[in-house]
Amino acid sequence: MDTATLTQIHKDLAEWGITLTSKQDEQFLKFYELLVEWNSFMNLTAITEFDEVMKKHFLDSLSFVHYLKKYDFVSTGVNSDLEDKGIACKQIILDSLSEQEFTMIDVGTGAGFPGIPLAILFPKAKFTLMDSLNKRIKFLDEVILQLGLSNVETVHSRAEDLARNPKYREQFNYSVSRAVANLSTLSEYCLPFVKVGGNFVSYKSERLSEELVDAKNAISILGGEVKDQIDFQLPDSDIYRNLLVIEKI
Repeated sequence: MDTATLTQIHKDLAEWGITLTSKQDEQFLKFYELLVEWNSFMNLTAITEFDEVMKKHFLDSLSFVHYLKKYDFVSTGVNSDLEDKGIACKQIILDSLSEQEFTMIDVGTGAGFPGIPLAILFPKAKFTLMDSLNKRIKFLDEVILQLGLSNVETVHSRAEDLARNPKYREQFNYSVSRAVANLSTLSEYCLPFVKVGGNFVSYKSERLSEELVDAKNAISILGGEVKDQIDFQLPDSDIYRNLLVIEKI
């Protein structure tokens, strides 16, 4: 398998103003190979076809850039409204993304989504991948070693236990999760890790009106406030996704 097989994800990412380096191409391909290899003897994912993994796991994980483009370009001196003004500005946005420095914990990371793809895309950011199943952590440790990711650490723990540890409690700019759980539960797991002024960003594949109403009380008790719901479709597909942004106030 060579980088030519990444044509579709290159096309998809170009719609978001992102171009991968040759090193990142190689890291994504190696990650896919390790995912399929380890999935043959342990349950990591039901999605194993190359194009599906690229779109539904890798591309979906990288959709965090929608949040950064909307809210955090100020830290790099780039205004997000530049995105509509042509190719030159897209390059400014791309350069700014690659320079982003932040701390993120991926709660219930599973097979490493969204944490590993984001760690590949943002080499200057620091990532903590947490999961309660030790065999998944062993897989991730091998991925980190094989991909040469110096900006990632793994932690074997339950979220409610780790959140009591002062090394991790309220230490992160962002907490993210693609875990399948209701928003109240996810907020209880994820918000304790976020610094005041930081954000819990929940990856969701469905519209959240009823779930959001049910979760608002829990979010408030935990010191959070719903900031935004960023809706989008994965490029060249009808796959709906959204990022629910909860700020720690």
